Amino acid sequence: MRILVTGGAGFIGSHVVDRLVADGHRIIAVDNLSTGRAELVNPAATLHVEDLRSDRLDAVVTAERPEAIVHVAAQASVSRSVAEPLYDASVNVLGTIALLAAAQRVGVRRVVYTSTGGAAYGDTDVIPTPEDHPARPSSPYGVSKVAAERYLDCWSGLTGVSALTLRLANIYGPRQNPAGEAGVIAIFCHRLVRGEECIVNGDGEQTRDYVFVGDVADAVSRAIAQPDVTGVLNVGTGVETTVNELYRQLAAAAGVKRPARHAPSRPGEQRRSVLDAGRAKRQLEWTPLVRLDAGVSQTLAYFQKTAQGGPLR
Repeated sequence: MRILVTGGAGFIGSHVVDRLVADGHRIIAVDNLSTGRAELVNPAATLHVEDLRSDRLDAVVTAERPEAIVHVAAQASVSRSVAEPLYDASVNVLGTIALLAAAQRVGVRRVVYTSTGGAAYGDTDVIPTPEDHPARPSSPYGVSKVAAERYLDCWSGLTGVSALTLRLANIYGPRQNPAGEAGVIAIFCHRLVRGEECIVNGDGEQTRDYVFVGDVADAVSRAIAQPDVTGVLNVGTGVETTVNELYRQLAAAAGVKRPARHAPSRPGEQRRSVLDAGRAKRQLEWTPLVRLDAGVSQTLAYFQKTAQGGPLR
């Protein structure tokens, strides 16, 4: 199958490309390289350096004529969305609309959209949080991702195209950019291997559901293979981990005994976030395979390798 992956040179997107290439698909990656790196793209895939908001996007989609699209590209920083909400909406909402319009013109049959779990739900009344819990985003980033979900639902209803939204928990793993994307594990790894102090925002007792990027790529693979599965599915582990505990694990793995320094809480950040992924298990037969301790070890090893000049892939 010909599959277009937006954000295919980024952290999540490059792992999705790798998995779909391994599945035997022909992959077209589209990325503006604002945070992605061309060298992360699987050599078996075709890379187009374009922005979703560019007039040239339509020409790329028309030339490649994908049968399916995996939409990963996004403005993914909560703090930037708070500082620049117009920019955030232009990428996450208008970029998605432009992509769907181009997809309609070439007859795309399946769209899988990677949305956000924690930022979409906000602070919730139910932990772990299921898909039917009301979305109460507390940041412009969460609002824009949920708005894009609604546009996808509407577009799917109007066109009859099969569409699925995957609401992802906090993704981590090799290749994550500690400077360009939100991701406390990547930030901690980057600083620990350089002997730099790590900073914890707030008291560090806020919790997150950390899911390994390889498990996310597996969920996308299953979503492509099962076009009858539509709507919204959570992708997470159902396990809460505090930032303090996360730092303790990483520091121990890195052989660092210095405690983290605490700084003020970030605006728009929720207190607890953990997802109920039971529906994904039932409908996609998906379950996370990589435990946090094993995933953290893999991620730290990657940052140690790249700090010594090793390849990014």
